[in-house]
Amino acid sequence: MRALAAIAAALVAAGALAQGYPSKPVRMIIPFAPGGASDFVGRIIQPKMGELLGQQIVIENRGGAAGNIGLEAAAKSDPDGYTVFLGNIGTIAINAAVFRSLNIKPLRDFIPVTEIVDVPGVLVANSAFRPSTVKELVAYARANPGKLNYGSPGSGSQNRLEMELFRQAAGGLDMVHIPYKGGAGPAVTALMAGETQILFTTAPSALGYVQGGKLKVLAVTSAKRIPALPDVPTMVESGFPRSVTGSWQGIFVPKGTPQQVVDKLFSASQEVMKTPDVVQRLAGGGVDVVLSASPKAFAEYVATETERWGKVAHEVGATVD
Repeated sequence: MRALAAIAAALVAAGALAQGYPSKPVRMIIPFAPGGASDFVGRIIQPKMGELLGQQIVIENRGGAAGNIGLEAAAKSDPDGYTVFLGNIGTIAINAAVFRSLNIKPLRDFIPVTEIVDVPGVLVANSAFRPSTVKELVAYARANPGKLNYGSPGSGSQNRLEMELFRQAAGGLDMVHIPYKGGAGPAVTALMAGETQILFTTAPSALGYVQGGKLKVLAVTSAKRIPALPDVPTMVESGFPRSVTGSWQGIFVPKGTPQQVVDKLFSASQEVMKTPDVVQRLAGGGVDVVLSASPKAFAEYVATETERWGKVAHEVGATVD
């Protein structure tokens, strides 16, 4: 009887929390430094989401360890709806496969709320690099084995895995991998400085530099061309159909968050992402709005992506630096 009473009390408390939620500012943890794709997306949706929820959304950038610092901070937060996590393909679906000592298991420790965007990737090069197409890049790499450097945010990152898939598809190109502690900042900066010649990264992380003439784009990794770069071919058009990838992002909350709160966040997120101004601003950075049908549908998608990228990581032997 005491156990049943405790369960009933917990359900009543959860219901009361949901009815008055939110009654204070909500923290959104972004597991990367300002300037990257996640920060770009988070700051665009922040005002409208706060307006719909009736409370301020406070962004907290917790970068480091390929997003694992922010991941852990979010997973260990109180499951009351006042901490939401802007997770992406790397932190949620890839890191568990390459960071073997990672204490957080996203499929176990988070509730997926909804996917919100898919961020196309780009294969970019230093502006002074001679090849300007993927075909020319492959020819150059084959003629200069071991002399071409490519960067990444780390050995287990999505960008590294994308390059490994490309290398394999091109017949095993001999290139030198140089990992950096971050993609939007250090890896892109190193590319512009000439430390590396090529890099896979997200479109928002490179678009400003491309428009400023500091970088050039050889291809986009989306299935079709993107409005922000209409003249740039896809990897499929360039002869590499397996290199169709994207960096999806979504809203997550710690395991144990009441279902009523999850439902409220789902509804608010869906409305935010259908706002014309939000859609337009995201599209300007090359980002597509992609919404889940339900939290359950998103959870199933996350599980599928985790399995997919786990296999890729094993196939290419991705390890932590």
